[in-house]
Amino acid sequence: MPSAFLVVVSVFIHPSAVVSPRAEVGEGAHVGPFCTVGEEVRLGARVRLESHVVVDGRTEVGDETHVFPFASIGLEPQDLKYRGEPAETRIGKRNRIREFVTVHRGTEGGGMLTSIGDDCLIMAQAHVAHDSRVGDRVIMANAATLAGHVTVEDGANVGAYSGVHQFCRVGREAYVGGYSVVVKDALPYALTVGNHARCYGLNTVGMKRRGYPQETTEALHHAFRLLLSSRLNTTQALARIREEIQGSPEVEELLRFIETSRRGVVK
Repeated sequence: MPSAFLVVVSVFIHPSAVVSPRAEVGEGAHVGPFCTVGEEVRLGARVRLESHVVVDGRTEVGDETHVFPFASIGLEPQDLKYRGEPAETRIGKRNRIREFVTVHRGTEGGGMLTSIGDDCLIMAQAHVAHDSRVGDRVIMANAATLAGHVTVEDGANVGAYSGVHQFCRVGREAYVGGYSVVVKDALPYALTVGNHARCYGLNTVGMKRRGYPQETTEALHHAFRLLLSSRLNTTQALARIREEIQGSPEVEELLRFIETSRRGVVK
């Protein structure tokens, strides 16, 4: 009896798909009917492209990412300043990218890169514009839209039909409600809703679902009360938060986010 077995994992490419011979296709990948894969594309192991998917440009799609019909990844950005520079698009592992999603490559003015992390769910018709950075475990609901140069940090949720303005940030595990218009930075751990969006304090439902301990939730509640409900200005509120709340990494993350904001934060 042999001591080991050889397992051969094949690549499936439908006869109607157009895949450049220069593209890199990982083991176990599946390229469905009428897909187009460009010459500078790299598909990781067990990537699955359903029918009519277009992946082009200098684009990397990580292992086990599943892309649904009519999605478009890595094409030229909708930016009149773009002049054909060899910008990139990077998609991480185990993402689900649903129907009609568009993810555009970066530009010279934004660092030459658009990226999505691991384990994200990008629902149908969502748009990730040039030079945006999306972290891990992010959910973008149907038709959520990120303008250029937007950063969405780990675990955030952008609700359906919401729009995030250029150069804004959505903080770690923030929740942006559906149909919101975000023109400043959306605070981490917070519930941000409306047109224009306002912050309604701590996202208590999200904190509970993610299993945060009670002391963390209470510390953040106190921080948001000082920031949003007191008569203190932002500088005074940050000083009081530092004075009254110590030893909470989540509160420190909130403070860091506010202090590094360039556009100001939603309050």
